Amino acid sequence: MKIRKLITKALNLPSNAIPYYVSQKLAALYPDKAVVEGRDCAFDVESYAREKKCSIEQNMSIHNQFSTSWDGMDNTINKTAQNAWLKVSWNGQSIKVILMNWQEGWHNIQYYWIIADTQNIAESFFTSVCEWNGTIRDEVLVFEEGGWQKSPNLFQAIKSATFDNLILHGTLKQDIQNDLENFFASRPTYQNYGVPWKRGILFIGSPGNGKTHTVKALINKMQQPCLYVKSFKSQYETDNDNIRKAFTKARQSAPCILVLEDLDSLVDKENRSFFLNELDGFADNVGIVTLATTNHPERLDPAIIDRPSRFDRKYHFELPAMAERLAYIELWNHYLNEGMGLSEAGIHHIAQITDGFSFAYLKELFLSSMVRWMGAIELGAMEKIMMEEVVVLAKQMISATQDLDKSTSSELH
Repeated sequence: MKIRKLITKALNLPSNAIPYYVSQKLAALYPDKAVVEGRDCAFDVESYAREKKCSIEQNMSIHNQFSTSWDGMDNTINKTAQNAWLKVSWNGQSIKVILMNWQEGWHNIQYYWIIADTQNIAESFFTSVCEWNGTIRDEVLVFEEGGWQKSPNLFQAIKSATFDNLILHGTLKQDIQNDLENFFASRPTYQNYGVPWKRGILFIGSPGNGKTHTVKALINKMQQPCLYVKSFKSQYETDNDNIRKAFTKARQSAPCILVLEDLDSLVDKENRSFFLNELDGFADNVGIVTLATTNHPERLDPAIIDRPSRFDRKYHFELPAMAERLAYIELWNHYLNEGMGLSEAGIHHIAQITDGFSFAYLKELFLSSMVRWMGAIELGAMEKIMMEEVVVLAKQMISATQDLDKSTSSELH
């Protein structure tokens, strides 16, 4: 009853007064207990319990508020405590956990209090929960809005990405794989020669030429923890705060791959200096492969792109030449059904007339042509349809390039 009144009254206070009020009341209610409080998102006791690391039950003497969500992928209902008093059994210890949520402006605050017999028990439980939730297992962590979130969708996309269906120029595909495999296998060598065991790799090239696919295929093949930074921007914290968070988590997860996609949009004049300091943390960044991509290397500061110790390997993803276009079209044609397939002469002709097409545009050429073909279902018509679609897509490419040139010119002025 006292806890119910405590939570109810606390939620009617100004948001900045809630933590102190609850802490003060709990200290009075449990003078012989230890209380640990905080708002670290790694303290997810419900996820910890779902993994059978502890057991929890609701204290039914108060109303426990849970939010309900639907997972369409697994067809399951998920419940998350918003305001609740939980009884926890962990390693033979009985622990109480109070969870509370409230709004502070547009931001949702999640807070907790752990009540145990001793400070050591409370802190050991807190540490165990955070360490478990902070370990990356068959998942990808995405950094956005100042925090890390698990992304099942991105993880599934990575699991389905391989080098088998990737066409790149020359030996580029194998060179990149060898680079990462050798790095992760060479820690003793780095240590023997006193060289910091860290790498910076930069993928450079216009959109649609295989950079993202290569990143996913690499992560899938290397089987190392992956952290993906989507943005350093957030409403309540500075870029510098978030850059520090991102690299701190990478250091905790090492050896790992830290992905910075579209680096030119992540780093600007304001956060550049702090970013470089974190990137240069030789001793701290042991075991981290910083894998960045950019569509616009000209927008990157020379201190980032031209200093070898930061991104010591740069791989260029060019528009596919005749040989790559031919290989890509043959790969797609292999999976087309018999009535839709192209002749050998048709494959070569389409490879010739698609000069300047990226892999993304070649993919769109097949998809749009397949849709048109299914509307006609005419044997042998696929080649004619694809040749017509080449003209349509070529005009789209010109229009997109002109729009990009206008946008770039506007930014420069």
